[in-house]
Amino acid sequence: MLTKLPRWVEYGAFVLAFVAGNVNAVGLMGFKHQSISHLSGTATLLGTGLADGSLSSALHLLGVLLSFLFGAAISGVLLPNGALKLGRHYDTLLVLEACLLLTSIIFLNNGSLAGHYTASLACGLQNALASTYSGAVVRTTHVTGIFTDLGLMLGAKLRGKPFDERKAILFILIIIGFVLGGALGAYLFSLWQFFALTVPAGICLILAVGYRFYRVGVRRNLCVP
Repeated sequence: MLTKLPRWVEYGAFVLAFVAGNVNAVGLMGFKHQSISHLSGTATLLGTGLADGSLSSALHLLGVLLSFLFGAAISGVLLPNGALKLGRHYDTLLVLEACLLLTSIIFLNNGSLAGHYTASLACGLQNALASTYSGAVVRTTHVTGIFTDLGLMLGAKLRGKPFDERKAILFILIIIGFVLGGALGAYLFSLWQFFALTVPAGICLILAVGYRFYRVGVRRNLCVP
């Protein structure tokens, strides 16, 4: 049960899902309908590319997959424990994600495929930011697992098992955030093209600063006699 889930986890999950939806919308509209925040479609395109003999396309898609993996590995280095916990390097990773998204803008506006890799790296890094909290798997860059978990919870409820409302709220917020982020990302791309990525990058920076102040405030309160 997530009865003691702190509010910053819910708010953070919503905003990060919003960021991922935003980035993915730009990817779908600007990267030849290639998903960025999750890898199922990319892996499928890799398979079809191999079947069609499109070696250059397959190598590019493999690079996108490996970039996502490398981003998650960076989070693994800075967050040695998968459990969500105050005081870890979340702000550092959020700043790094923002820098990667801004770098993507430079590459993409110059027609370089490297922008696909840096954007995918940023999403892999974010997806590994929050791994688990009290048994709840928290993934903010895709919603397939979220829908699956919600379905399992509903099925368990129908069998008479306890229903964790806080966990359900967390998952619903992630879904809503991802959808709204996608809507904004599509709209901004129609106006600004790849400069639309400045919005999720800015949100990451704001989150990093807000988290730093929150962490400092909590520590000060703990030190008060």
